[in-house]
This record gives sequence, C-alpha cells and structure tokens, in this order.
Amino acid sequence: MKPALLIDPSDNLGVALRALAPGETVDLDGTPFPISEAIPPKQKFTLAAMAIGDRARMYGVTVGVVTAAIPAGGLVTTANLKHDADGFSGTRTREHQWSPPAIDRWQGRTFDGYHRSDGKVGTANHWLVIPMVFCETRNVNAIRTAFERALGYERTTHYQRLADRLVAAYQSGADATALRELPLEKLDEVAPGRLFPKVDGIQFLNHTMGCGGTRDDAESLCGLLASYITHPNVAGATVLSLGCENAQLEILEAAIRRRCPGFDKPLLTFRQQGYPDERTLLDAAIKGTFLGLIEANEAERRPASLDHLSIGVECGGSDGFSGISANPAVGALSDRLVALGGKILLAEFPELCGVEQELVDRCVSDEVAARFTHLTSTYAARARAVGSDFSQNPSPGNIRDGLITDAIKSAGAAKKGGNSPVVSVIDYPEIAETAGLHLLCTPGGDAECTTALAGAHANIILFTTGLGTPMGNPVTPVVKISTNTELAERLPDLIDFDTGAIIRGEAGIDALGSDLLDLVIEVASGRLQTKAQQLGQADFQPWKRGVSL
Repeated sequence: MKPALLIDPSDNLGVALRALAPGETVDLDGTPFPISEAIPPKQKFTLAAMAIGDRARMYGVTVGVVTAAIPAGGLVTTANLKHDADGFSGTRTREHQWSPPAIDRWQGRTFDGYHRSDGKVGTANHWLVIPMVFCETRNVNAIRTAFERALGYERTTHYQRLADRLVAAYQSGADATALRELPLEKLDEVAPGRLFPKVDGIQFLNHTMGCGGTRDDAESLCGLLASYITHPNVAGATVLSLGCENAQLEILEAAIRRRCPGFDKPLLTFRQQGYPDERTLLDAAIKGTFLGLIEANEAERRPASLDHLSIGVECGGSDGFSGISANPAVGALSDRLVALGGKILLAEFPELCGVEQELVDRCVSDEVAARFTHLTSTYAARARAVGSDFSQNPSPGNIRDGLITDAIKSAGAAKKGGNSPVVSVIDYPEIAETAGLHLLCTPGGDAECTTALAGAHANIILFTTGLGTPMGNPVTPVVKISTNTELAERLPDLIDFDTGAIIRGEAGIDALGSDLLDLVIEVASGRLQTKAQQLGQADFQPWKRGVSL
C-alpha cells in the first residue's frame, strides 16, 4: 500500500493514504517528499512550503488559497487554507475528446425489468400514495397503517416484536438487567408473506409543501410528483388532495400529460372537501388502492437491454478518499454505461464548484454549455444574495475527514460522471430523455438530491459515502458504495459495495467500476436487494427552490 498519493502532476498538495509521521519521507511518482507534521489518513499535505496568498492545487485545479504559512510536508487545515476556485468562461474553449471504454463484457447482456407502455423499463414496481398538500399527511398515514402490515410490507416488525417481549417480560417481573439482555431478532432480507409479490412496495410520499409559499413552489412540487407518477418504477398512484391548496390536482394532471402524453397508469384522485367526512374519503381511497394493487401485481419482469438503465450518481457523507476511490469507480461505470447507450445523471451543482470549465468544455454544443453556465451561475447568485456561498457546502464531517474546501470536495465529486461528453443539462424537476451524460441542477443535500435524481427518472441511484448514511428512495433502488473498507466493515447494514481496495492498491478503478456494473444489473433485475431496500429506507424531500447547498 502506498503511503500517499499525488492525484495530478500539477498538484502541490498530496493525500495521505495512511498516517504519516514527522520525519518520514514519502515517494510520489518517483520524487521524495519529507513530512514535517503528523498527517492523519485522508488529510492533505504540502509538497513545498507555501506562503499566504499561494494557490493550492489538487486534481489539476485550484482548490483553495493559503491564509497562513504552511511548511513543506505540513498539514493542510481550515486554519491555513480557505476555499478558492478557478473561474470559468461559460463558453467551450476546446473540443472534448473521449475514447469509450471496452464494453465487450456486457454486449448482449440484459436485466429483467418492468416494460412500460412509453418504452421505458423499470427496475422495480411500486404503488404510490401521495398527498398534494401537508394537510393530507394524517390521511396518508392512515392508509399506511391500514396496508403495510396487512399486505406484508412492514419492515419494522422485529422492533415491534421486541417491544412486545419487553412488555411481557416487564409484566412478568423482569428487572432492568433482564430487559436489557432481551435479544433483537434479525431483520428479514425480504418481507415475508406479501399478498402482492410482484408489487415491490407501497410508497408514501409525505412532504411539507403544497400550500403557502409561492405559485412557483406549487408548480415545482406538481412537476416532481408528476415525474414520480410517470416513473418506470411506478405502477400507479393514489393522490389525496384537500381541495383548496395551491398545488391543485389540475396542475398535477397537466404536468403528467407534458411528461407522458400517452399516460395510461391507474391514477386515483380524491379531494377531501368533496366528501362528507374523513371516514368516507378513506373508505374510498383504501378500497380503490387495493383494487389498483391487484392490477399492479399482474406485471412481469422481462429482459431489457442495458441501454434502458438510467443511473443517477451522488455522494453524501463524503471523506478525503471519496475523490480517489468510490467516485472514480462510479465514473468508470458511468463511461461504460454511456458506451452501452444508457443514461448517467450527475447532480449536486454546489459540488461542481471549480470544475465548471471542464464540464463546459465537455458539452456537446454551445447551447448545452450556455444552459449549464446559466443554471449554475444563477444558483450561485441566489446563494450570495442571502449571504451564503457554495464555499459553505462542506459539512463538519466532510471537513474533519479531509475535505477542507468546497473546491476539494467538488473536484473529487465530479469524478462520478466519468469522462464522456455532456449531452444535456436539465433543471429540477425535469426528466432525462436521451442517452448519454446529463447534468441535473440539484442541491448537494442528500435527500433533496436523491429525490430529484429519481424524479429525473433514474431507475438506479449510485451513492458514494466515506462516513456512512442510510439514505434510500421510495421508488429507485439506491446502491451505497463505501470509499474505505473500515466503513464497510463497521456499518455493513448500510453498504452494498466497497472500493477500499483502491486505497490499499489491491484493485484498480476500472476493475471495480466493472464489478459495480455487474452488481447494478443484479439490483436492476430484482435479484439483489440493496441495504436501503432491506431497511425500508425511503427518503423523500422535495426541493423548495430557495438556497440549499
């Protein structure tokens, strides 16, 4: 295992792959560099002494400016480096050259998916229950209570059984020690006894929007909900409206028609103010939903070519290894899928700060480049208008684990998109329609971004993490990828795929990217459940188009 890494020949910061001691000398591409301070794993160190005002470089781009002198081999921290990034012109400065990787391994391969009438193919088959406004949350929860356990979708029965045993033991006179020692049953990988085995789940998209706010908020929400209803992983939907909210059913229905003119899925809508009482509303909604589930259960998985895969890529709980292990491995998969005719969606615009010009140069046309420039510049301006900035994106956990500036984080985050040309730039909550790499305007927040990626019709999401997160999505399987093996071993119930072998020098980026694509095919076929699916993790957080980093 190498002690340290120089990512790009033009860099003046190195990355510690293990703890480095003062007085140690590390070899970077044949050049020795002495270490003058203790450098923990994942942290950055200087290759030469740096003075105030010097610009720090990683990944071949500017990642910060020095605010206090740093000795050669010294530790880089927030006390001596602040965010700074290269500017960008907004126009293409060179012709992007891309050599697609070899894809012989997957030629003719298929996954088993749900074929929809619009030509798209789902990797899952869900029924949605959606409130148009937060006022309907209690009614949505009533439907959840009615169905989840009765139909076999409840994922927390092992906790309920533990509570039942605690009650019984307490009533039998057990003391505190005996109560603490009661064992918790193991979570079943697949929910037992589902009445509708071909329906992967009933998903309840509760949210806090739909009224108040602006009319644009209502339009945006309806657009997102329409994108979920038309998603290839969705069989049908039950929608509850109060009746007087800003997010009217008519706005939702128009958004559905724009996204899918031939929409033919079951769509059950209920306005509470049109019913004499709540009991009558829920009676109709529950019975109608049950009949819809019977119809949804008739769906069958059939082989589909890999160009029907649309994969959203995201990172969260990132660390100092994210940009050199998990993200590049996802990038290797991205290039392979694009070469196979599939779609890749790269999101999180606040985490593309400092690599904008590279992305502009990769755009297939001036029009695509101009749209990216407009969306990211407008986003950044909104942040500055309220006294914020993209530089505030890194979380305390990111910073502790080596992502000192947003530019460092962004340069590594962009690696998830591989090297293929950018064929389009889409705004939230639009849908990716053509093959190739797309840039999707979203915040960097995990739940908002995952929600938006599924809304753009990603039928698989790849989520890299160095610190660990349970993140999932109601309709799209989320594959969690660890940057380091310590995380994969410490939180095995959260991680699906480990790229720590890259850090140890035991496996290459291309090899793990290829293995990851094989795993994705299994997940897309329903033969393998992700850890988030096993846990029933279904995060849904619409983006209210204000400032969220």
